[in-house]
Amino acid sequence: MYNFNGKLSENSPVIMGILNVTEDSFYDGGCYMTEKEILRRAEQIIAEGGDIIDIGAMSTRPNALEIPENEEISRIVSAVKLIRGQFPESVLSIDTYRASVAETAVKAGADMINDISGGTFDPDMIPTIGQLQVPYCLMHTSAKPSEMQQHTEYKDILADMLQFFGRQLEKLHEQFVHDIIIDPGFGFGKTLEQNYFLMKNLHVFQELGYPVLVGISRKSMIYKLLDTTPDHALNGTTALNTVALMKGAGILRVHDVREAVEVRKIVALL
Repeated sequence: MYNFNGKLSENSPVIMGILNVTEDSFYDGGCYMTEKEILRRAEQIIAEGGDIIDIGAMSTRPNALEIPENEEISRIVSAVKLIRGQFPESVLSIDTYRASVAETAVKAGADMINDISGGTFDPDMIPTIGQLQVPYCLMHTSAKPSEMQQHTEYKDILADMLQFFGRQLEKLHEQFVHDIIIDPGFGFGKTLEQNYFLMKNLHVFQELGYPVLVGISRKSMIYKLLDTTPDHALNGTTALNTVALMKGAGILRVHDVREAVEVRKIVALL
């Protein structure tokens, strides 16, 4: 795990707290739009033990539509500058698949890029990461959020995903990018059954030689299985985050930071 100049432990799983500055995220859309709300959420993530704040300005839920590039940049840069000014030691991740947003955000003070497309939606993303030389989270998805759930057929899902990661890792290495995190992309172009199959086989992705991020917080693979809603999916999320850590996940991306930190503390003793 990358320690960001000593800010993070290299020996413990990392908790990434979600901060969505967007109006239509599936769980907390519209909750953090003002400066006061953004700072309150950032402070909460830090106070509850979160290691990274992951800032997203465009929803990537199923069927989500794109917002204009300049709007995404404006939201991201405002949030980065605001949080960096108030919490200068915080580690800030940017959830975007646009190279221009990544570049602007890093120049504004962000530390890493979390790209749901793994460099496939914007051909400039991987070269940009090469220029920026920041840690990069490489996620798998089958298509853009507006249509990804219509693309869930694979010849062999594990083999197909490993081929995808192999291709994208080669492109990153050509740009001298080696600070990489692997994200299987739970819920992105996968059925409920496929998501649990991937969780059972999480060790396969560790064999790529990089930390594995698991982002299943309050997702439909939990609330649909339990016949509930995102608002009532915390218990299922905690259960599945426990499984993920026991299977070797290096990062948990979560809405509920305190609960994830408690899971980490318990699993560390097992």
